[in-house]
Amino acid sequence: MTHTLEQLESTIVGRRAADPATSYVAKLFSKGMPKIAQKLGEEAVETVIAAVAGDREGVIGEAADLLFHLTVLLAAADIPLSAVMAELERREGVSGLAEYAARKPE
Repeated sequence: MTHTLEQLESTIVGRRAADPATSYVAKLFSKGMPKIAQKLGEEAVETVIAAVAGDREGVIGEAADLLFHLTVLLAAADIPLSAVMAELERREGVSGLAEYAARKPE
């Protein structure tokens, strides 16, 4: 599973400097972080709508779009996917409630 995400990350990084007329990834990068973040938000909302509607296939498709656009955003922010995976590994075995409480300001 992580191989697929690593391959996606590699493809996105490779297309970052491509011609925006021929590459959707390059087009997103040419528009900058605001547009990339907007697209990520749109995909998140579409995923939620599909989930609330009980549309299993819709959730699968929208979740794929969401992961794609998240990977684009991470690349634009110069954050490797491995950093996110390391954070998830750090949280492994920690209660979600305890982890959340630890992040809340006093």
